[in-house]
Order: sequence, then structure tokens, then C-alpha cells
Amino acid sequence: MNVEHVKLFVRLAVTHNISSAGQELGLSPAVASSYINKLETGLGVRLVHRTTRKVSLTEEGLAFLPHAENVIESIDAACASVGVGSHTPSGVLRISAPASFGRLYLIPAIKAFMKAYPTLKVDFRMSDSIIDLVEGGFDLAIRNAELKDSTLVARKLAEDKRILCAAPSYLEAHGVPSHPLEVASHQFVNFSEFDNWIFATPEGPISVRAQGEFKADNGEAVRDACVQGLGLAVSSIWCCHKELKRGELVPILAEYPLITDSAIWAVYPSSRLLAPKVRAFIDFFIDYFGRTPDWNDYSTTEIKEKMNLESRKGVTGK
Repeated sequence: MNVEHVKLFVRLAVTHNISSAGQELGLSPAVASSYINKLETGLGVRLVHRTTRKVSLTEEGLAFLPHAENVIESIDAACASVGVGSHTPSGVLRISAPASFGRLYLIPAIKAFMKAYPTLKVDFRMSDSIIDLVEGGFDLAIRNAELKDSTLVARKLAEDKRILCAAPSYLEAHGVPSHPLEVASHQFVNFSEFDNWIFATPEGPISVRAQGEFKADNGEAVRDACVQGLGLAVSSIWCCHKELKRGELVPILAEYPLITDSAIWAVYPSSRLLAPKVRAFIDFFIDYFGRTPDWNDYSTTEIKEKMNLESRKGVTGK
């Protein structure tokens, strides 16, 4: 059994595309296809189903995969123990990321990441929709929602604090809610299907279903609509901290914080064989976001101080 054939099979199980898996290992599509054929011939079983768009593992392929991962992991460890072999990240790293967060905080750091790993190519797909990593052939995804797929592994990259806010013009016209229960009587700018928010109060958690005439599937669009005075909105500090500092948005109900488990996560398909390029990306951005992102400069204390300042200015409603 050829180790290179097994290594290709392991990557194929992640990418579901022979050409993509082959490209990562420096193989042409024809050579990659021949490697899989030779592996199947040697084992005497079919490991993958082939279609014009992608490949999927057969029952035998699924049974063979964990053993193949163990083989490659053991060989890599053996080589590393005597200083043989290279674990330099290479190939194409395919990433799915939320459009707003990706544009604001990932793209500005990509130049430094690619400079650190010059043999690596990056393919970003920006979308606020939850994309199936395996179906789409992605190596990893950036998400700020709760991880629901137990077949994925998640690593936390950064905090994602969310607050309720509104434009001064909206508050002047409609008043400032003083309790979470009053939120239901206000117009709300919703993000996609997220319209239920839980607030921490001395009486215990209070769930509020927000009603509104405008919604959007993009965090920046929700923030900008809120700036225009279309209603209250829940926004991540990383998305709205500049608008808060400029006074275009005002924090509301700071004494009743939202209860969320939101954070910025890197998620990837469960596998004991984590590709060097995926590990490199995760380690780089854990360090990058660990050096105090600019949105963390806008602290909870600042939120409360700004809320009190706006109140003293008279932004208390009619």
C-alpha cells in the first residue's frame, strides 16, 4: 500500500473533490485519480462514489478512513521525531466566513497571514448563510453562532459581545425603553430570522420577541438601517463600535445585558488529522485577535457612560 495514495484519500474525504485534494499534494487531476484507482485496486474494494460534481465515501471508504488517518498521523509523527519531512502549510485553504466580519476583520489580516505562509493559497467565500463545510468542500468556516453540528470541531478565536442600540433620532421620536418588556412595543431591525432576544434582569431572564417592518441578512445592513432610525437593533460590538463612538448609535438597556453564547469560532470537520494549513490559520488568528481587537476598546463601562451622557443630553424620548 502506497502512503501517498492513502494521504490523498484522507484529503479527499475532506474536500470531496479529487482535483482539489490532488492540488493540495501537488498532483494533477489525472494522477490524483490514478492514485485513488490504485488504492482501491490494492484493497479490492470501492472507496468512493464518483459523480461529475463531487465524490463521496462508500461504506467501505467510511470504514477505512479512521485507519487511514491513523496511518498518516503515525508516519508524520515518526518523521517529525527524527527531523524528517516538512509540515509547512501548502495548497489551497478554502474558508467560509460571515460577509461583514470577514470583510472588516479577516481580509485586513490576510496579507500578514499569507506573508507568513507563502506556499499557501487562500480561497474565501463570504456569506452570512450557514454553509455545509463537507458539502461545499471547505477546510474551515468562521462562525459566530452556536455550534449545532456535532460532527464539527470548534476553536474560539475571539469574543462577540452584543448590545441593544438605536439612533438618537429614533429615540427622540419614540422614546427610550427602560425595561426589556418595553422593547416589544418598539420597531425593531432584525437580522434574518433572529427575532427573539433574552435579557438578564434581577427578576431572571426575560425573553422578548422583537417586531419590525425591516430585516436584512447582513450585519452591516442591520447596523446601517439602525443608524438611519428604522428601529432598535441588536448588533455585535465589532460591527457597531465606530458608530457608537461617533454618536450615530446609542446603547440601550445597558443594565440589562443580552444573554448569548455568541463568540467568533473557527469550525472544521472532525478529524484527528488536522491539515497543517488549517492549524496555521487557527493559530495565526487566535494570536491576532488576542492582541486586543479595536472593538474591545469599547468596553461595557464606556457603554454605560455613553448611555448616561445621552440621557443627560435629553435623548429620553417624548
